[in-house]
Amino acid sequence: MKKLVKGNEAVVIGALVAGCDAYYGYPITPASEIAHAASEYFLPLGKVFVQAECEIGAINMVFGSSSSGQRVLTASSGPGISLKMEGISYLAGAQLPCVIVNVQRVGPGLGNIGPEQSDYFQVVKGGGHGDYRNIVLAPASVEETYRMTIEAFDLADKWRTPVFLLTDATLGQMMEPIDICEEPTQRADKPWALDAKASSNDNLVTSIYLDFDDMESHIGGLHEKYRQITETEARADVYGAAVPEIVLTGYGITGRMLHSAVDELEKRGIAATLIRPQTLWPFPSKVYQDTVKPGVPVLSVELSRGQFIEDVRLSLPGHQVKWFGRVGGNLPELGELVEQAEKCLEEASNV
Repeated sequence: MKKLVKGNEAVVIGALVAGCDAYYGYPITPASEIAHAASEYFLPLGKVFVQAECEIGAINMVFGSSSSGQRVLTASSGPGISLKMEGISYLAGAQLPCVIVNVQRVGPGLGNIGPEQSDYFQVVKGGGHGDYRNIVLAPASVEETYRMTIEAFDLADKWRTPVFLLTDATLGQMMEPIDICEEPTQRADKPWALDAKASSNDNLVTSIYLDFDDMESHIGGLHEKYRQITETEARADVYGAAVPEIVLTGYGITGRMLHSAVDELEKRGIAATLIRPQTLWPFPSKVYQDTVKPGVPVLSVELSRGQFIEDVRLSLPGHQVKWFGRVGGNLPELGELVEQAEKCLEEASNV
């Protein structure tokens, strides 16, 4: 079934297809339609919907619900995600699966409700206290938002970890058709959960280990899991010339715009390739290393003043990686992207 929906509504539909049991959240522009759609769809289907008293309350409800084995969703935008960060650290420490959506808006501070990608460090590098990671998925269309939401629940259960879906105000508010159908999901057994079965009475869901050696062992186990995730889950979409003169890279809505830039550069006789990460953690470093040959310049584009580019440069030591971005809620135009790519190529040829 085809349905024309906003990206925010696609999140809720994807969650229901994935068998999500509960939504706990608090509205914030430009993510509010997620809460609105959840309130409309969840209750008639016998699912749990709670508009919490605040973001802190919502994330702690997620903790309790996930502890009982339920599939749980919450969503917010920059300021609300900041308030949730303590709870997200607890979720990661207790190895509790859940899906968290950040519809990025402009910051720092109150900023405004326009699109930006300035929460990259906050989400991809942790954000809360302690030594932990979250899986982070980055859709570039409403259809991909829908499908990645379904996948996020499977990944959360598979690895017993919080999974972020990192979108932005443009993706959240734009409308595109999605193809809704029954999707195969891998809902894992959860013998560790504190559910209604008597057999679960002795289960312990916790992130606190008062013995130093026990705590070190627990953190070591988390990072062994993160190593396995890095080896198996990192991926990116590669589009364009097989032998590029220049490589463009960006994620989310920026990556989508760069897709058009690659086509325009081809019309001008320039062989360009786009690398669009679909996972921001784990970062698809091997895709970059396999695609970018020595001497080929790279233009990294983002809606922030230089966060995403750090992982690109870490993936390509010794390569020339240039940055271009817009902030404040502004999106680059196609002509700007093509001009910056041509400038990057010219500068590389003069070195």
